[in-house]
This record gives sequence, C-alpha cells and structure tokens, in this order.
Amino acid sequence: MKATGIVRRIDELGRVVIPKEIRRTLRIREGDPLELFTDRDELMLKKYSPIASVERFAEGTAKSLNEQSGYLSAICDTDAVLAACGQGKKQLVGKTVSEAMTKLMSTRGNYLANLAEGGDMMPVVAEGDFSPTAQVIVPVVANGDCLGAVALFSVEEGAVMDASALKLARLTADIIANQFE
Repeated sequence: MKATGIVRRIDELGRVVIPKEIRRTLRIREGDPLELFTDRDELMLKKYSPIASVERFAEGTAKSLNEQSGYLSAICDTDAVLAACGQGKKQLVGKTVSEAMTKLMSTRGNYLANLAEGGDMMPVVAEGDFSPTAQVIVPVVANGDCLGAVALFSVEEGAVMDASALKLARLTADIIANQFE
C-alpha cells in the first residue's frame, strides 16, 4: 500500500472526505459505490465493480462472443477492460478505459464505426497503441446504472461491422445486465 501523507479527520456523522487529487487519480466520481475492507487496524476503500465480482462469467462471455462473432471481444467495467478474447486481447486486458469510453458509457449510447466507411475509431484504452479498424461498443445497464460495456473489434484492413454485430453485442450486454437485476 502506498502512503499519501494526507490526513483527514472523521466528522460527527462518521464521514471522511477523500481528497480531490485521489478521487481524480482513482477515477472516483460522485455517486460511485465504494467497498470497505478491514485488516486489523487498517481500513481500505476500493471502488466497487459489480461486473468484476463475476469475473469468471465475464471471461466466459468474452470467449463465447468471440466464437460467435469472429471478432475480438471485450467486457469492461466503468474503469478497465476485465476480459477479452481474440487476436489483440493482450493489448486490452487490465488496461484503463479511455475518457471517450467513459463518456460513452455515462451517456448509455451505442457506438458503431468502420474505418473503411470513414468512421472515427473511438480510443478504447487510455494507454497503449490498440488501433481497431471497426468497432461496436454497447453499455451494460442494470437498474438504471451503467456497469460497463461490451465491445467487438476488428483489426483487419477494410473490416466492416454491421447491424448484426451491434445486435449480438446488445444481446450480450443484456445477458450481463440480467445477472444484476
């Protein structure tokens, strides 16, 4: 664990303010759920991710989606790529999602783009050089909350994804969302 040198006092209602710099660094926003852990005299806060709690399910889902679509598939929570399957998965798994992906998830919008048709490729991860030529991104929404996203990618020259890829990603996002309703 890394010491920050920041000390905060608990107020009369038992609240502690998490400094803005730490919230920004850890991508904690107002309303985000936090999970509490204790170990002897230590208290640890961790950003709660419902999808991460079913990580094995996410891995199996990414594998099935890859097999059915033939595209690189990825399952993300609101912060990182949790699971991926297909050519190029090592460039995604465990990486922080880009600000553009975070914004898309917050608007709960779907995204379909093909470079061959002049579409703009949304950056998927914050760091790295992953460059798809076609992509479909669908948010996972359960009980009104965006939990993450399902994405399909192609890195092949001239690849074009169509409405059937979007429908498959939507179906997968609905199946994941149903695990939390």
